[in-house]
Amino acid sequence: MISRKLLIEVVNINKDAKLLLLGIGGLSVMALFAVAMLAMISSSFGGTVAVIPIQGEIGYESSDVLSGGVVNPDEIKQEIKNAEDDSSVSAILLDINSPGGTPVASEEIMTAVKNCKKPVVSWISDSGASGAYLAATGSDKIVASNSSWVGSIGVILDLTNLSDLYEKLGINRTSIKAGEYKDIGADYRNITPEEQSMLQEMVNESYDNFITLVAENRNLSKDYVASIAEGRIYTGKQAKELKLIDEIGGKDQALDMAAKMGGIHGSYEVVTMTSSQSFDDVLNSLSSKIGYSIGKGIGSILEENGIETAQY
Repeated sequence: MISRKLLIEVVNINKDAKLLLLGIGGLSVMALFAVAMLAMISSSFGGTVAVIPIQGEIGYESSDVLSGGVVNPDEIKQEIKNAEDDSSVSAILLDINSPGGTPVASEEIMTAVKNCKKPVVSWISDSGASGAYLAATGSDKIVASNSSWVGSIGVILDLTNLSDLYEKLGINRTSIKAGEYKDIGADYRNITPEEQSMLQEMVNESYDNFITLVAENRNLSKDYVASIAEGRIYTGKQAKELKLIDEIGGKDQALDMAAKMGGIHGSYEVVTMTSSQSFDDVLNSLSSKIGYSIGKGIGSILEENGIETAQY
C-alpha cells in the first residue's frame, strides 16, 4: 500500500508539473502574440511601393537605339508578376507617359493590371492617351496632374497612297498576289470603296471594344463613355470632372495613395522595376534592324505592302 504521506507528495508534484506546463504554454502564446504584433507593426510602418514605368509607345517591338522607347506588354506583365511575388512589395505604381499603341498590346497590359492581386495606382505624367489610358483603367485608382493629357478614346488606321509620286518618279510597282484583297492598303494604289467599307467596319469594332472596356473598368455606362470619347483629349482637370481619373496630383501623391492602399503607414521604400533586357539584347536588336535596312530594297515589297496595324 502507498502511504498517505507519499500519496500527498505525488499529488503535489503533479500539481507543480501542471503549473509549470501551464506557465510554459502561456509564455509560448505570449511569444507568438508578440511576433504577430511585430509583424503587423512592421508591415504597417514599413514596406515598398514598386514603380513600373510605361514610357513610350505600347507595342510588341523591342526597345532599341533605332526605334526608341517601346513598351512591350510581355515585359510589363513580367514586372507586375515580379512585384506580386515579392513579399516586401505592398503596392504598385504605374508611371505612365505614353501616347498609346496597338490594341492587343494595350489590352494585354490592362488585363495584367486588372488581375494583379496587389493594389495598383496609375499616375499619368505628361500623357496617358489612347491605349495608355486603357492600360491605366485596369488599375484601382488613376491620378494625373492638372496639365496632363488624358483620354483620346478612339482608333486610327493610317494608309498612304503614293501612286502619283511613283508615277512622277517613273517607278512602276507591281505585286503578284493570290486573293483579291491581299494587297489591301498597299501604297502603290488607292483603296476601293468596298475595301474602305471593310476596314471601317474593323476600326468601328475596335472602337466599340475600347469604349466597352473603359466603361467596365471605370464603372461608367457605355453610353456615357461614348459621349465623351470620339478621340478627344482632355486635361487632367477635365478628366477628373468627367470621371476618367480619380484624383489630381503629382507622383508623390500617387505614391502615398498606393502606399496607403497597400496598408503602409508612415515611411516606405520606392523601388523602380526595370526590364531585364541586357546590353547584348539591345545590340542584337540593333544588328537585326541594320540587317533589315540593308535588305530593304528587295524585301520592301514583302514587308511594307501589307496593311498597317490599327492604333489605340
